[in-house]
Amino acid sequence: MINKAPIGVFDSGVGGLTVVKEIMNQIPGETIIYFGDTARLPYGSKSKETVITYTRQIVRFLMNREVKAIVIACNTASALALETVKSEIDMPVIGVVKPGAKVAANTTRNGKIGVIGTEATIRSGIYSEILSKSNPKVNVFGKACPLFVPLVEEGLVDDPITFEMVRRYTGELIEKQIDTLVLGCTHYPLLRKTIRKVVGEDITLVNPAYETAKCLAEVLTDNDIRNDDTPKLNHRFYVSDGAEKFRQFANTILPCEVMETKDINIEELG
Repeated sequence: MINKAPIGVFDSGVGGLTVVKEIMNQIPGETIIYFGDTARLPYGSKSKETVITYTRQIVRFLMNREVKAIVIACNTASALALETVKSEIDMPVIGVVKPGAKVAANTTRNGKIGVIGTEATIRSGIYSEILSKSNPKVNVFGKACPLFVPLVEEGLVDDPITFEMVRRYTGELIEKQIDTLVLGCTHYPLLRKTIRKVVGEDITLVNPAYETAKCLAEVLTDNDIRNDDTPKLNHRFYVSDGAEKFRQFANTILPCEVMETKDINIEELG
């Protein structure tokens, strides 16, 4: 039965685990197949054509494992490749941009919203586009934070250098008097505590990972493919490099223990 089929989730690295965590918490009956493209990260500095190519390869990999829906748990791939992939396959595919943007548009009090993300995400302007459609009165201020992903991938979440980079990147957004800040990369919720220390308590932090899991639950229900049984879950995790390092990191984030992570050469799969 398709209801018992797994959900495919992918990201450029460990950041997508923030989405996986929310899915596990909010839709505990679903089995997850995760792919982290750790050999080719970060996506944020890549061209649109390259990101689309990578996304197609990973989607094909997940479809070969008979998933019933796919979550692009990467803001860059969501911004640059989501619409292309949705037009090419016949199953629900959701990204992480729209769910977070819609919440930010409804949350802001003064209409000034900051968005931090990768260079490609900010350059695409997709958050500004969606936020403006949701609330035409908002002013959106984007800031690329290219060092955040490498810092998270290296496990330097609480390091003084990370605190300094957060201070530098968010400084001009704070000067704009934003009252809402979208964490526009799935790696960034892992820096939430540090970001909170820097921006203070008056700025609302929007975590698209949480909102994406809510959106996924609605999509599964609307398509009548949600699994409401209590199955023996068999989550599977794959990466394109550094399986053991990924597994150790995953076990500091997820509510279940990751027993094994497999290395896959995604380019050899076509």
